[in-house]
Amino acid sequence: MNIKVVHAADLHIDSPLRGLARYEGAPVEQIRGATRRALENLVELCRQEQAALLLIAGDVFDGDWRDYSTGLFFAAQLARLREAGVRVVMLRGNHDAKSQISKELRLPDNVRELSTRRPESVIFEDIGVAVHGQGFAAREVPEDLTARYPAPLASLFNIGLLHTSLNGRPGHEPYAPTTVDALRGKGYDYWALGHVHAREVVCEDPLVVFPGNLQGRHAREVGPKGATLIAIESGRIAELRHEALDVVRWAVIAIDAGAAADGHDVVQLVRERLTQQSAEAGGRLLAARVLLAGQSRAHAQLARDPERWLAEIRNCALDVSGGGVWLEKVELQTRSMLDLAQLAGGDDAIGQLARSLQTLAADDSGLGELAAVLAELKRKLPREALEGEDGLRLDEPAFVAGLLGDVRELILGRLLEGEGT
Repeated sequence: MNIKVVHAADLHIDSPLRGLARYEGAPVEQIRGATRRALENLVELCRQEQAALLLIAGDVFDGDWRDYSTGLFFAAQLARLREAGVRVVMLRGNHDAKSQISKELRLPDNVRELSTRRPESVIFEDIGVAVHGQGFAAREVPEDLTARYPAPLASLFNIGLLHTSLNGRPGHEPYAPTTVDALRGKGYDYWALGHVHAREVVCEDPLVVFPGNLQGRHAREVGPKGATLIAIESGRIAELRHEALDVVRWAVIAIDAGAAADGHDVVQLVRERLTQQSAEAGGRLLAARVLLAGQSRAHAQLARDPERWLAEIRNCALDVSGGGVWLEKVELQTRSMLDLAQLAGGDDAIGQLARSLQTLAADDSGLGELAAVLAELKRKLPREALEGEDGLRLDEPAFVAGLLGDVRELILGRLLEGEGT
């Protein structure tokens, strides 16, 4: 008998995507609707593959919904699975646990939500599969839930369903911590994990898999997103493959501008990479963050008129895709061709200035005084300039030190241009 099981996690349906509307030209509705479209793709995958079972390893929602339409949409998609004969086993993750509204959601009768009080098993005798697991009763679960998971059932294919950070993953809270050795010790045939948003095959014997989240939501969740399909034959895994189900593909594109002679060369480099990434996105909207770095002769032009070159790059994105690429951000991190160490060793005025700026950037006391001065400016800036990961942190000495590096290159470059250098 060939049985297909689909393993998904971290759907985060209708995740709020805060601050998106601040970006000029952002395809707000398309991105906000992406988690729903990805769920529709998941359902379609189960139907097309004639899957017997869908496993959802937590974080279906993103906390309490703003309205009931989120829950109704999810229930309607599960009803489509019932029509196709697909059964569903799911559990609550840390985001679901705090939702009061979803606790009242009535799901179709093809769905089994595992207990949050103790581990339990769901047995499907007709397909020879047993699913063991426990959901989160609270947002923070500091203990290893698997310690109480039951022993495997003989003659069945045993699956452990778990929302966990394992022994820690960057960017993820340490919830329901456990180890691969602990999972292996249970004697199950497959571990269907959730919580970590990057796909990862943690172990191959037995298979321990994070499928990643269903749809990337920002530039820290890049690359193909989707679910994992496993085919079981005679009680063993015959096939394991990842299916991309996302409708918006996030990418961080780092470009070395070292070969660029001027701004036009930089735009061409961006064009080439966006063309490549757009093709790899396979018709999905590409939401890209472009990082321009490297020591380049083009730096002077870019630094002199950054708004012009940012506009040129954004226009290039439109030209490449006809609207299929949205530039979430362009960061200009190039450096000039100046030899700053050599300049700082000079006895002239430029050398003295270079040394002064270099000294200030390394002086904690001086940076603190400068940050205090800039704090007054911070109070006058609009809130939008201060919020988010790229907000101006003018009262932080480390942030000010970074600004000084940019100022040093800009001022020295302009002075040397004035000398005809």
